[in-house]
Amino acid sequence: MATVVVQQSIRHSATPPPVSPALSLNVRPRTPTSVPNKHIPTCPPGSVPQLTSIPSAVTTSLTSLLYPPDRFRKLSKTPPVYSIDSDTLVAALDHLATQPLPDAKQVFPWLHGLHPDNVMQSAFFVNRRRSLRRLPRCLRALTLISLDDDLTKSRLRGAVSLDEVLAPSGYDFIDADPPDGFSVRNFQIQTAKMSALSDIIIYAKKGASRSQLLDAAERLSIAQQNWRMKNDPAQETPLFNTFVLSDCFEDVEKKHAQLVSVDSDGHLTNNVMDFFQWERIEMCNMSKASEISKGVWLGPSPDLLASPQRQGSLDLDQFDVLIEANDLASLPGPRYLERLHRDLITNPVETQLLQFPSSGSIVPQSDTSNDVEDFITTIRWMYYLTHPDDELEADADDDVPMDSAPSRTHKILIHCADGYTESTLLAIAYYIFAEGVPLHEAWLKLHCEKGRNFFAYPSDVVFLRGIQHRLLQESPAAQALNLSHILEPEWLAKMDGSLPSRILPYMYLGNLAHANNPELLRGLGIGRVLSIGESVSWTEHDFDDWGEDNLMFVSQVQDNGVDSLTQEFDRCLNFIEKGKLDGSATLVHCRVGVSRSATICIAEVMASLGLSFSRAYCFVRARRLNVIIQPHLRFVYELLKWDEVQQQKRKAGLKRELEWASVAREIALMNKPYSRQ
Repeated sequence: MATVVVQQSIRHSATPPPVSPALSLNVRPRTPTSVPNKHIPTCPPGSVPQLTSIPSAVTTSLTSLLYPPDRFRKLSKTPPVYSIDSDTLVAALDHLATQPLPDAKQVFPWLHGLHPDNVMQSAFFVNRRRSLRRLPRCLRALTLISLDDDLTKSRLRGAVSLDEVLAPSGYDFIDADPPDGFSVRNFQIQTAKMSALSDIIIYAKKGASRSQLLDAAERLSIAQQNWRMKNDPAQETPLFNTFVLSDCFEDVEKKHAQLVSVDSDGHLTNNVMDFFQWERIEMCNMSKASEISKGVWLGPSPDLLASPQRQGSLDLDQFDVLIEANDLASLPGPRYLERLHRDLITNPVETQLLQFPSSGSIVPQSDTSNDVEDFITTIRWMYYLTHPDDELEADADDDVPMDSAPSRTHKILIHCADGYTESTLLAIAYYIFAEGVPLHEAWLKLHCEKGRNFFAYPSDVVFLRGIQHRLLQESPAAQALNLSHILEPEWLAKMDGSLPSRILPYMYLGNLAHANNPELLRGLGIGRVLSIGESVSWTEHDFDDWGEDNLMFVSQVQDNGVDSLTQEFDRCLNFIEKGKLDGSATLVHCRVGVSRSATICIAEVMASLGLSFSRAYCFVRARRLNVIIQPHLRFVYELLKWDEVQQQKRKAGLKRELEWASVAREIALMNKPYSRQ
């Protein structure tokens, strides 16, 4: 069977625009998003932190193999520029990756961005303690810079462009701290901030002008001197230097492939963690196609470049019809469906393509509207193709004029970009019809028995509740069902369409609304609730029914960039582990379900699956249905420190997969397409 599949290129981590004081993520994306249909919710920061006496952090400082630079050949005396070979570069990067990061108390709130003109940000974080404004003397990074601004080719691990580091003047570092506004998620400024506390290595491709390479290196060296004079006149911070990589990129590609992120031809090497690619891989793993009812499968849209080896045994040629749910589609009419039916018979080797409106796009109306009729007609048409031996009667208008019986049982794949958002409405409606179960049972069976994750909008819930009787009346599987005695559970009336997100079989991530629907949680097999900073509003009966051993509340943790979660990791994970051993799933929630609770879930994934922070972050991000997880800067930093703890527990040598600036840059790039305009 021939199927035409449009191949979509995997999005590389493109170079962001230069960082400036006014930079925010609120810009329209120039390229398609890697995982669509998600949004970034607002996370309230909580109250202004109170000054309390806290124990001093253990002082830790990062060191470098590049200091002092006396053993390196000087290419320029004034300003000083040195030469370094690729072997030494690799050794320096490996050395940095094996050093423990300084404690979060040593680098925050400086990393949040404390511009002297930003009264709001400074007042919130500094709160009359001027010592918190001081530069952290414990940081020493390495910043790799490509002379070529196009980072979609010839990119070394963590490399950035000159425009991400140098101000338009060309002789100063970018002053990245925002001069106004308040944010605990300034991921986009970290590259520029850390470059000033870095030894800088600039490299070029073969054939690049050596004079241009040296000129760029000299400008970087001058920027280092200017920054030091302005920000550290007392010379309290270590001295940083600029180096030129003596090997061209092509030579590094041959000698040290493990350092190459994107090769000379623009292909990802898979030698370096790429957030966009890994998120897509995890999304495909989470929502990979599976059969939800006889002959009907549900999954993500075919994407041959998104790790085809991970698509399992799914063969697109086995499907006769591919139904894509998307926002631009309209409901197919009976004549169009009949034409597709004839094409299936006359040309059985060709897969037929059908588009269907996405979830949230059908406005609830009376059950006599044309939209409802066309919707139900499509459901019956799908059932007819997959159940050729069942007799379906056409309605009074004869809107399914199947003038010839299908020669065989056909197979259908319902798909959308992420495998669950846009296709949820059609999938649930079909399941009601094909299996002959009411809406609330379809919801739970698809999730619990079929293992599907999905997201519906409030309008979908209203629409499905309105048409479920029509679907069941016409369903061959519901003939014995007494429709007058269908009792909807209370949880269905209380839900907005979304379910808490299943991160692991024994751990769900959700918001406060999910937590305040205990009947729904029971239906999903959730028997324990871990509340991070937000308490549930239950009846006394619910508290008694669940029992205090199944409830845990972590208090006094706001999403404010100041409160720490590190000290709660072990206690929270032990609570989750207890439920796992008892065969019960745990809901982890805060208010929105994207920052505090997401941090705990990432910590559990790191501990239980042995994943690095970067991979655990993408794992949870892909499974948090329809919203973008948003742990703030300090939580992300604490999770990088938690990575060190896990490596020690596994008795593995400490080695970070990516450095702080690279992690922050990747997160900023991933969030940018979803930011509000």
